[in-house]
Amino acid sequence: MDTTPSGQALVEAGWQEVCNDGRVRPELLEAAYAEPRLRELFPWTGMGELHFSRCTEQRWTWDIPYIQPAAEGGYWVSGPSRSETVGPAATPQQAIAMVVERLPPNCGPAFVGTPEELAAHEAIVRLGTTGGRRPVDTASGLFDV
Repeated sequence: MDTTPSGQALVEAGWQEVCNDGRVRPELLEAAYAEPRLRELFPWTGMGELHFSRCTEQRWTWDIPYIQPAAEGGYWVSGPSRSETVGPAATPQQAIAMVVERLPPNCGPAFVGTPEELAAHEAIVRLGTTGGRRPVDTASGLFDV
């Protein structure tokens, strides 16, 4: 009998954990959880920031913008990397909308595993959808033959 938790169960447990840890403003968590595209991602917190991962295990993915509290009471959306900024948001809903607009293509539901396992899975899927041909230049969509 397989007792491994499902991806949905792991994501839901992650949401419970961030709601209980007190690091993120409750109104931001409520707004994020209300957005179906974010609710299916794995949430995590750090330094008062709300992050979203496309996989359920650490080292989480860093390809989705994250939300920080602003000193004046609003929010600041940054990322996906620490050196990138998106901009300020006055309300949780505005911050959530800014993140959703910048979600990677085909984002979610969260993959059960690590970022490395997710990358390997996505490579297999890409090969399957290209008839086994490997991309030569992903920007132009050219494939080897």
